[in-house]
Amino acid sequence: MSMSDPIADMLTRIRNGQQAKKPSVTMPAAKLKSSIADVLVSEGYVQSHSTGDLDGKPTLTITLKYFDGKPVIDTLKRISRPGLRRYVGRDEMPEVLGGLGICVVSTSHGVMTGTHAKAQGYGGEVICTVS
Repeated sequence: MSMSDPIADMLTRIRNGQQAKKPSVTMPAAKLKSSIADVLVSEGYVQSHSTGDLDGKPTLTITLKYFDGKPVIDTLKRISRPGLRRYVGRDEMPEVLGGLGICVVSTSHGVMTGTHAKAQGYGGEVICTVS
């Protein structure tokens, strides 16, 4: 059976893994998921990510990050979804918690944070917000 929203599944696995205090979570790999994981690593929300094979299928493993026993990620929310895509221009880029969080945006130049996309003058699809 195919999954209707693999990005929402990825975000849910991260949320559930952190709630259960797991050291890492594993999921089916995809280029977009790996790009989102790159942004989360570069912004310091997760420790690392790696790809591998499990029974001949590509998998993505994300090592979660904790500070004083609490998850670094407080909220992880899907914004654009298959039933309702959310596109914004560079001037309408959402601000998360007054600049304390990030929004992950898929642009024509790759996946990046909303502040980086705004600085480069790009708009795109708002994938999720992280704080």
